[in-house]
Amino acid sequence: MRKYETVFISDPDMSDQAREELFERVRSIIDRENGIILNFDEWGLKKLSYEIRKKLRGYYVCLTYGGTGALVTELERNFRLSDFIMKFMTILITEHATEESLKEEAEQLKEAAKQAAESVSQEEDTQEENDKDDDQDTDSEETSETAE
Repeated sequence: MRKYETVFISDPDMSDQAREELFERVRSIIDRENGIILNFDEWGLKKLSYEIRKKLRGYYVCLTYGGTGALVTELERNFRLSDFIMKFMTILITEHATEESLKEEAEQLKEAAKQAAESVSQEEDTQEENDKDDDQDTDSEETSETAE
């Protein structure tokens, strides 16, 4: 088994539902070919360096996964057939990776993403509390100034 990374650019004018269906199709191809998804990272809408299919922007996705050469062939074949994929590129990251090491890495990435999401939500809660405290301080300062 090998570890690959594929970056693809999809049409920016796709609806969110169509984009999710495309992503689900990619995931199902990887599952069907006995691959392991390590990371499905949506980079979002970005400006292109040059015009592709008369578009100046594209929706970027970086996909890290483990699998065989047949998986890459099937994935790229589907990308070529799709009208929604504007460009794609696949690189080989690791030649010899065991299935166990890939599964372990996938679990570690999921755990790290979970912890990052928790810390972001805690930071947002702290920020909201600080904003409320600042609003209360501002209100009390305004009332003391008018009383003078």
